[in-house]
Amino acid sequence: MAIEVIIQRTFKDNTQAKKLVPLILQLRSQATIQPGYITGQTLRCLDCSGEYLVISTWNSMTDWNAWFNTAERKSLQGQIDELLGEETQYRFYEPLVGGIMPVFKDTKPAG
Repeated sequence: MAIEVIIQRTFKDNTQAKKLVPLILQLRSQATIQPGYITGQTLRCLDCSGEYLVISTWNSMTDWNAWFNTAERKSLQGQIDELLGEETQYRFYEPLVGGIMPVFKDTKPAG
């Protein structure tokens, strides 16, 4: 089943954004040619200055992980993280398809 990867980044000032946005766009451009990539968007928040959101759809977590572990992605991501001063966080989602009940894992600690 396809997955959605959500990446949110916030820039402190326009000078930082001018350096970071080209890196983000380059990263997304490279993602589009990876096996398993389906689609994506890069969005700039209109009511929260400096916030950018990347939403990409992948065929599977396996495909995402293959891209995530490439040297090219790691290099670009390292430049982004260095300019931001923090490590980028990723969130993963799967669609809730009509009529199909998701499998819920017990998240309670054992004991």
